[in-house]
Amino acid sequence: MNPLRRNKKLRRALLVACAAFSAIVLAAGCYAGYLYFKADNALRKIAAPEQPSPSATASPSPAASASPEVSASGDGSRRPITFLLAGIDNREGSGGTLNTDVLMLAALNPATQSASLLSLPRDLQLKPKDMSSHKANYFYAYFYTKDKDTAIANTKQFYSELFQFPIDHMVIINFDGLRKLVDAVGGLTIDVDMDMKYRDTADGTDIDLKKGLQELDGKKTLDFVRYRKSNEGTQQSSDIERNARQQQVLSQLVDKLASFQGMTQWGEVLDIVGDNVRTDIPEEDLRSWILNFREMKPNRTQMIPLETRWESPYILANESDLRRALDALRSEAGLPANPDLQLADVVGVDPSSESDDSLQ
Repeated sequence: MNPLRRNKKLRRALLVACAAFSAIVLAAGCYAGYLYFKADNALRKIAAPEQPSPSATASPSPAASASPEVSASGDGSRRPITFLLAGIDNREGSGGTLNTDVLMLAALNPATQSASLLSLPRDLQLKPKDMSSHKANYFYAYFYTKDKDTAIANTKQFYSELFQFPIDHMVIINFDGLRKLVDAVGGLTIDVDMDMKYRDTADGTDIDLKKGLQELDGKKTLDFVRYRKSNEGTQQSSDIERNARQQQVLSQLVDKLASFQGMTQWGEVLDIVGDNVRTDIPEEDLRSWILNFREMKPNRTQMIPLETRWESPYILANESDLRRALDALRSEAGLPANPDLQLADVVGVDPSSESDDSLQ
């Protein structure tokens, strides 16, 4: 072959390769910009505008109510942060309800990379001073109905004052978002701990799961997390078992998201998060926490158990057990125990547990 023709072909091939490479880089850059836009948009949807925290007056310690900024010494240490986490059932077919199916008090200590979570049963009887007694899942819906713009702030203040536990932030997660997120990552491999059957035509619930290791889509994963009782012959579930399920699902979900090899799935995930998570954490703080994810992510998470008993229509707590649980949560948050809190005045307690405690 003529050397001149060969050189022309080589140059043409190089030009084509360079053009293709440039197109790939440009496309990747455009998509990265698109994802940045989506992430920015999602953060703006999630985060509430900065406003005074109503829990500030309930805080006995500046350590727990302060913003988790890096210390002035530059050693990367951060103050503990406290949260109220709520899983809201606002699915299609639920009649537009705002049932709080999951309610957790949480403390995160970035300095020790540890976290503690106390799950409050949705049917736990609460006895606030200025309101009538209701189940724990009632109060967010109550405040939302009164004024949706102040619902998070008022709910956070309510639980801060009730348990005399300063809560820095509240996070609301729509359960339908969990279903969509699980579908977006291709489902989860879950070890279902028992046969589960429950049907409620009023809100469209239809749970039918068999015990054993299996692949669950978003709908079945949501059923797995929500299952409490049965009306079709299967065993009912305790709150401790539900806590273990929630932890299993969250752990698998985080692992799935961490295993993403490309960016093609992130657009959908960011849309789902933006549409289904709300919080009063300022946008600037959210960005900071994401950038410092390694320092913020807990390596140890303690699910604090709570002994309870059903006495229709409420769940009653073992008073001494609840006190131990709250003290453990306060310890994680860097707060001293609070022996002055009279739990029986604010929470339905199990009277049969008093004699049990006296024997210990």
